[in-house]
Amino acid sequence: METHTMKTSWTCRALGLCLGALAPALGYGQESIYSAPQIDYPSGAPNYQYNYEQPQQFYAAPEAPQALPAVDTVSAASYYNLLERVEKLESEAAEEACKEVDIIGKPTQKWSGRVHFDYWNFPDNSALPNFLESGDANDGGDDFIGFRRLRFGVAGDVSENMVYKIEMEFANPSKLAFKDAYLGWSELPFLHTVLLGNQKRPYGLDHLNSSRYNVFMERPFTVEAFNQDARRLGLQSYGVSEGESWNWRFGYFLMDDLAQTGGQYDDNYQSEIAGRLANTFWYDETSGGRGYAHWAVSGSAAFPGSGGDDHFLTRPEARTDAKWYDTGTLGASNYQLVGLEGVLNIGAFSLVGEYQHVHANRSANPDVDFGGGYVYAAYWLTGEYTPWERDSGTLGRTKPLENFWIVNRCDGCRSYGWGAWQVAARYSYGDFSDQDIFGGVGESVTLGVNWWWNPNARVQFNYINGRISDRVVAGAPSDAGWYDMFGLRFMVDF
Repeated sequence: METHTMKTSWTCRALGLCLGALAPALGYGQESIYSAPQIDYPSGAPNYQYNYEQPQQFYAAPEAPQALPAVDTVSAASYYNLLERVEKLESEAAEEACKEVDIIGKPTQKWSGRVHFDYWNFPDNSALPNFLESGDANDGGDDFIGFRRLRFGVAGDVSENMVYKIEMEFANPSKLAFKDAYLGWSELPFLHTVLLGNQKRPYGLDHLNSSRYNVFMERPFTVEAFNQDARRLGLQSYGVSEGESWNWRFGYFLMDDLAQTGGQYDDNYQSEIAGRLANTFWYDETSGGRGYAHWAVSGSAAFPGSGGDDHFLTRPEARTDAKWYDTGTLGASNYQLVGLEGVLNIGAFSLVGEYQHVHANRSANPDVDFGGGYVYAAYWLTGEYTPWERDSGTLGRTKPLENFWIVNRCDGCRSYGWGAWQVAARYSYGDFSDQDIFGGVGESVTLGVNWWWNPNARVQFNYINGRISDRVVAGAPSDAGWYDMFGLRFMVDF
């Protein structure tokens, strides 16, 4: 490489010397064409008159160089990003012009699973929380250690436009239950996708989010109380607009939780009609979705009759043995639910909030109203962001910029990666007391740390400080009290 550079340098020098020597001659020759030389002849020499005519110019005289206008420049990354976006738009336009359905020779299958292993510590608290957990005002109850979730399932396509999924829960071997279990049809006109079977009812963002991606270990008061275990047997349609800015789901459900029985023998169906309309009104395509904003409204009209499904209860946002908040059976002929939700994500920062309200109509007693909500903020210390699934209006899977790992090197040292670290804080409120119902009013603050080892494994830590009030229970020492809780979870999914 150096020899080649030297040869080039000497060649340039030789060429420069030659041009320098020829420059006067070239200049003189050029001058003789345009004007006659001025010659002074000696005295007495014949004076010849020479008439030179100025040659006609066939080109415009060059103008003085002008400064070029200033031009804004773009980086190479932005240029290639623009090219990719143009190619993507062209590709999408071609697909829309003639969209084909893949032919399936035989049914497909994709196996999945998740393992959530928890440890919860419940220190002695004030008298009411102790009593609600253990029945003893002086005993805060026993710690929990074990599987929170242990799921295994399979999903796939039966034909070009028919799908299925079967997912079982093994966390409690004495009470095996199915979770998502349905068959369905896709690529339908107007209805898009329709699923028949056990599936999530369409309200409560924190329940619609997968437990694989949720920021906190347990769900908020109202989300869990108004949609206990989330899934019910039903028929539901799922749709999404072009560009995925809008998505919706609506359907008809049985209100009984049949995950352990598989069905019911009853003429009183205890039915429910529910739906959700969601809009991602800002999504930053340029950054790959690091910025987005979402809102949604959901609702339900439920008709429990006398079947007992007008009953709201939940734990204190931790895996306690008992459910501290409990309205009992309301005796309502029907009730209505409305929910509002919003999400704002700017890079590593997320702000999420949700509110739900239930109005129950009772013929023998005054109507009652319950409600509450939560708001949380989360931030990635290591620069990641929380992805957003626009087609469903839910959280997606985070991919760490660097996975967690540690290995020994041959020089006796170690190499390692830190993984992704997220911190979060949540405030929750739930009111389950009204008229003659004293199910309790809950407030809590949860501080969380999430350590993602890789996209499929992480560790969660939660600290909860809460207060319960307006909770009337026979034999309880009071109707209010404070409590603290600590939770730790190791989790993987595939």
